[in-house]
Amino acid sequence: MLGEILHILAAAIISWILFVTVDIFFRLPEAGGVSGASAIARDIEAGGGALAGGTMMGNIVCSPDASAGTLLAACGVYVAGIPGGLAAAALVFIGNRICHDPGYAGTTGAVLATFVVYASTLVGFSATDFIAGMVIAILTIQGLSHTHASRLLARLWRVRQ
Repeated sequence: MLGEILHILAAAIISWILFVTVDIFFRLPEAGGVSGASAIARDIEAGGGALAGGTMMGNIVCSPDASAGTLLAACGVYVAGIPGGLAAAALVFIGNRICHDPGYAGTTGAVLATFVVYASTLVGFSATDFIAGMVIAILTIQGLSHTHASRLLARLWRVRQ
């Protein structure tokens, strides 16, 4: 039981680092790339948060980004191994096009996560650890405190600049 909890926590940390790094690499905090992202960013800023972090959070909500890609890849690996993860990446790509998202953060996150999750299954983790871990990782960015999460993302964005 304790081992499973530790696996989920480790998977949450790995997933968080993966999706935040990919999203920052693809410049999600820079500008609202999809409809609605800028409105969410302004609302978060009005609530005391940081605009750049709010923009990234808005992009996460409005189009499949690396967080969605990571979660879906973990589900795909659980169902069908590497082919399942790559099928999830294809679905994320289609979702990005439906949302008129000009970027590839979600697809890239899904492809990377497919191989990270699969490699982790070879060393004792399960894909379900990453499914649960990714839900926790998304919760830390979108569900606990928009103000604090947006400030953290803005700090990470400044490091990238």
